[in-house]
Amino acid sequence: MDPWEEGPGMSLVTTNSKAPRSTMAAQDSCLSLIKYLLFVFNLFFFVLGSLIFCFGIWILVDKTSFVSFVGLSFMPLQIWSKALAVSGVLTMGLALLGCVGALKELRCLLGLYFGMLLLLFVTQITLGILISTQKTLLERKVKDFVLETIQNYHSDPERSAAEESWDYVQFQLRCCGWHSPQDWSRAPSLSNNASEFRLPCSCNNWSATNDSAIPDMASLSQFSRGGPLARPRHSADLCASDPKTRLTYGEGCARSLQKWLHNNLISIVGICLGVGLLELSFMTLSIFLCRNLDHVYDRLARYR
Repeated sequence: MDPWEEGPGMSLVTTNSKAPRSTMAAQDSCLSLIKYLLFVFNLFFFVLGSLIFCFGIWILVDKTSFVSFVGLSFMPLQIWSKALAVSGVLTMGLALLGCVGALKELRCLLGLYFGMLLLLFVTQITLGILISTQKTLLERKVKDFVLETIQNYHSDPERSAAEESWDYVQFQLRCCGWHSPQDWSRAPSLSNNASEFRLPCSCNNWSATNDSAIPDMASLSQFSRGGPLARPRHSADLCASDPKTRLTYGEGCARSLQKWLHNNLISIVGICLGVGLLELSFMTLSIFLCRNLDHVYDRLARYR
């Protein structure tokens, strides 16, 4: 028999068993890289969520020291404390799912992590669409809410959070009222004394005051030391002002808000796109890891 003649059941084509094994090793290395990337990023967000939660608890436990630390007198602490605490807990919970699911390679946790990210992403897209399509209705709702807050200023204890938030907006945007400072004339609590027109101290243009006006800021410092949540229901955070003078911000906050949105539109859109891309990246990594873990490891075990 010719030694080069092919015998029965024999093939001249040789099978290289190392090729699939090296391919499986490369896929295993790729999955390990994705796993640890997902773990590290979620660990970072877990720490970030813990810090946010600690800030929320700090506001709830000791408001005075937080106001002194931040250095802002007009701070809506009641809303911020709840928002920070809830955001911190949600961030920690979501990041914990990603960390444990990636590190322990648990498909159920990775699937739950993907589902929660998808729900968050869809919610953000829906909110964006509603804001863009219902812009007129949203502006009218905000206007009615602000004017109602101004009219009931210091008359309804349950609206203290809304009042603190509006004080913060006026203080930061350097504006007064919705249309103009005259909007505050609708508030009965500010017009008890006909000889003196009083406004919230957040309407005062402190940069335009001279040295003789500095003692009038005692009400502001008292408001700052006591904290917005602990303020008494009297004129501790009200200042005698004349809306026609330069010591009061003459522009309404409706126009100031429009200017702020116009000047920061690119930044807002960039942040929204960045958050959306980050969520899409995490969703892609988690679902890829979830779908390929068992499949690749079963094939690896076959070649070992």
